[in-house]
Amino acid sequence: MAIFVKEMEKEKLRIDKYLWAIRLYKTRSAASDACDKGRVKMDGTPVKASRVVKVGDRYEVKTDDKRWEIEVKAPLYKRVQYSEAVNFYIDHTPIEEKERIAYQSASFYSGKRLSKVGRPTKKERRDIDQFLDDSE
Repeated sequence: MAIFVKEMEKEKLRIDKYLWAIRLYKTRSAASDACDKGRVKMDGTPVKASRVVKVGDRYEVKTDDKRWEIEVKAPLYKRVQYSEAVNFYIDHTPIEEKERIAYQSASFYSGKRLSKVGRPTKKERRDIDQFLDDSE
């Protein structure tokens, strides 16, 4: 009986859990919130987080960075590495969207300082202090 119950659970996969498992969202609650806010659509209509995923379903998903158009290739019940997760969906995102993301990421400033620019190193600081002490 327990085996039958586990098989029944495996048959039903919620969309929020699927989006989390294929790594479109960092947490399952973030995927659920996206569904509640209407950022996940099927055939142009928003879907609830509890919607059951079926092979062949196509979804439009908006994340913070990108607008995805995915087709379910196979159900994925557990979160796995990205290299494995991409095998469970087909990405139908338009090429223009992919190019836009590539351009944005290339021109994105990460906030890291360039090497040897900005604050002085420890040695440079000692040299500056020595120079200022000698000038007085």
